[in-house]
Amino acid sequence: MPRDSVAELLAHATAALDREFGSLESFEAEPGGNDGALLQVLEETARRLGDNYPYFHPLYAGQMLKPPHPVARAAYALAMKINPNNHALDGGRASSAMEVEAVREIAGMFGWTEFLGHLTSSGTIANLEALWIAGQLRPGQRTVGSEQAHYTHQRISAVLKLDYTPVAVDEWGRMRPETLEDELRKGDVGTVVATLGTTAVGAVDPLEEILALAARYCCRVHVDAAYGGYFGLIADDLGDSARRAYAAIGRADSIVIDPHKHGLQPYGCGCVLFRDPGVGRFYKHDSPYTYFTSKQLHLGEISLECSRAGASAVALWATQRLLPLVKGGEFARGLAKGRRAAVELDRRLRADERFVALGEIVPGFSSASNPEHPPQLDIVVWALASHAADFGEISERTTKVFDACAARGLHLALVQLPRSWFGHKDRDSERSDTFKCLRSVLMKPEHEAWVGRIWEKLNEASERLF
Repeated sequence: MPRDSVAELLAHATAALDREFGSLESFEAEPGGNDGALLQVLEETARRLGDNYPYFHPLYAGQMLKPPHPVARAAYALAMKINPNNHALDGGRASSAMEVEAVREIAGMFGWTEFLGHLTSSGTIANLEALWIAGQLRPGQRTVGSEQAHYTHQRISAVLKLDYTPVAVDEWGRMRPETLEDELRKGDVGTVVATLGTTAVGAVDPLEEILALAARYCCRVHVDAAYGGYFGLIADDLGDSARRAYAAIGRADSIVIDPHKHGLQPYGCGCVLFRDPGVGRFYKHDSPYTYFTSKQLHLGEISLECSRAGASAVALWATQRLLPLVKGGEFARGLAKGRRAAVELDRRLRADERFVALGEIVPGFSSASNPEHPPQLDIVVWALASHAADFGEISERTTKVFDACAARGLHLALVQLPRSWFGHKDRDSERSDTFKCLRSVLMKPEHEAWVGRIWEKLNEASERLF
């Protein structure tokens, strides 16, 4: 869809929406400013927005920022003419029904037909609700998650007055099952948080093993798939360990996924799902001044949030209507393109002696690596090679490469990671355990066609430092 066609399609759809309310008596809306003033403010707004990184462009590959699909942008704007509130059916009758349908399709990716779920304003709130339910079901028991789980889990646990313990990870950023079992043997763990797609490196925790341990020790399992949830649609393209994790995700007790990451949605749009619909009993409340037309259980009675943008549900529904969440479909093919771009960039890094890719654990920075090396999803992380192993110097040079890439229009990210993940085993034990690395999130379908250009710019930015 050409970019300039979005406004035309929106104008056509807006006219169709106006016809839906054509029987209403006419009235004059308060203008709140003349057209000239509005245009002036919008032009100033556009200039201010120009002070941004080009998140929409394939040369932006730094953070988890993916542009919304044009149909999502148009549907969101269309819904804003009504501005529905999905906290109550009275505030968002049509958009609430669309949310139910859209969430049902997301749950279907995990094989769930009976469940409780809804959209949220963010993945943070979705994870908060999941851990709140876990605390209601397992009061006084600890929550554990990997050291690479999103930091919000520890913060959320503190807000909910839940004890939280981090579990060690391997050199690919995945939770170690043996260390998890050490915690479970203590007998006071109520919930294990497994991450499918960590923020730093896109690691996929070994969910199959985690579920087996949780069953043995009678724990709940919450899966934070905020970033990686949609990759189940292309699980056959992933490595064996990730593929097994996605095959097991339907056995979890709760799942979080963020449509505003890989789901092509505007911020903010998170989603929380519970396998047992009975957890709705913890949400239910009465508010007669808000709910007066519906006898059905509605979204406001299964959500901790009150007002929520119905436009988010409308945009998600429209996107999934155009791009169904099915294996082999256009949506899945877009995910696969980003994944292939990441694999190709990782291959080039491993073949270049100037760089050390994640998981290269042999001394001397050779290109040997685990047969199933990262990336597990579409995030690539690498370090600069230095046989002297001066980690302060490596971090300084890494920052220079980062700046040089940005000067050439290539936007990457910096991340602090353990030295042991990049071949530094038992070296300089008195120095810091982490150092600065480069990170690239290749989540746009266009990245597959642009990976060569990305490599050219990275090569130009790095050549003077070696």
